[in-house]
Amino acid sequence: MKNVAILGSTGSIGTQTIEVLRANPDDFRLVAISAGSNIKLLEEQIREFHPEICAVWNEDKAKELKLAVADVSPKCKIVSGMDGLIEVSVLDSSDILITAVVGMIGVTPTIAAINAGKDIGLANKETLVTAGHIIMPLAKEKGVSILPVDSEHSAIFQCLNGEKENHISRILLTASGGPFRGMTREQLSDVTLEMALKHPNWSMGKKITIDSSTMVNKGLEVIEAKWLFGVAPSEIEVVVQPQSIIHSMVEFDDGAVMAQLGTPDMRLPIQYALYYPRRVFLEGKRLEFQTLTEITFSKPNIDTFLGLKYAYKAIECGGSMPTVLNAANECAVAKFLNKEIRFLEIYDMIDFCMENHKNISSPTVEEILETERWVYEIIESRWKA
Repeated sequence: MKNVAILGSTGSIGTQTIEVLRANPDDFRLVAISAGSNIKLLEEQIREFHPEICAVWNEDKAKELKLAVADVSPKCKIVSGMDGLIEVSVLDSSDILITAVVGMIGVTPTIAAINAGKDIGLANKETLVTAGHIIMPLAKEKGVSILPVDSEHSAIFQCLNGEKENHISRILLTASGGPFRGMTREQLSDVTLEMALKHPNWSMGKKITIDSSTMVNKGLEVIEAKWLFGVAPSEIEVVVQPQSIIHSMVEFDDGAVMAQLGTPDMRLPIQYALYYPRRVFLEGKRLEFQTLTEITFSKPNIDTFLGLKYAYKAIECGGSMPTVLNAANECAVAKFLNKEIRFLEIYDMIDFCMENHKNISSPTVEEILETERWVYEIIESRWKA
């Protein structure tokens, strides 16, 4: 029996993680959960799974939830804020922490979990994007496994099984191309929020869906791959594969290419991380190769979808620049979701912040968080609602 804690249990990855746990009650116990403010779903999860602790980011919502579940036995401790997220992350009884929160809010709790000796099922890519230089050495020092939950990084992780002694020539990180694949920059100027939220293949949260439409998400995945697999940015090549059948590939020095294929289903990488190194049955659609008519590939258009170009620039600069990229994108996407800016202004905000940032070569966690605050302040001063 493996005890599981989830940061972000009400989001897309969190709820799909719970689907996997629900389907395998003899193998897993949910001991800790957290969310931002969705106390209705949190209450349902508490009543179904009886976790030991639940963290709610919003303090008032935490008080509301505490009243709502007062009758639940055994009692579930309700906590709030960053201290609450850390309590969930370091819970003595947990074996693995699934980091399914969105944004840089995941950095501090993840570090706390690693220091507490917890394995990490990593779905919060911002953790490695902004603090990979801290996270990976710390995990090695503490003997903690970082198990990727992103479909692409899980695919690479699976392709590398049994290949520890063999050198990677290239990582081929696949991308669907998002809803606007093939569009020109002029066409993107007319994109609406509703259009950007319609991803052709994957069902995801709003923020990551917008990131996919700008290809910022793929850029963040390039940075994440650098840290997870110890490769140079020049050894990571993004390939557009619109059918989302091949989830990523690894090329070795002899020219052999290993690929992981499957239907677009996030439960597969989630379950793989939870059971690693075992594979167990997962109910769902299977690939039908007799009826699969084609798998196509193309180069990403980085001059139109600037998210990828900015990501390579950020990782080449290193230091605090990936934090600037990530924080500027978070702020810009929030404004786009609120219909305060147009689609292409997401790129403008990222570019402006990166051009005006004085890079810190090896930032501490405090400097990373201070850089995030600087980004939000400079955007608010220039793009007032």
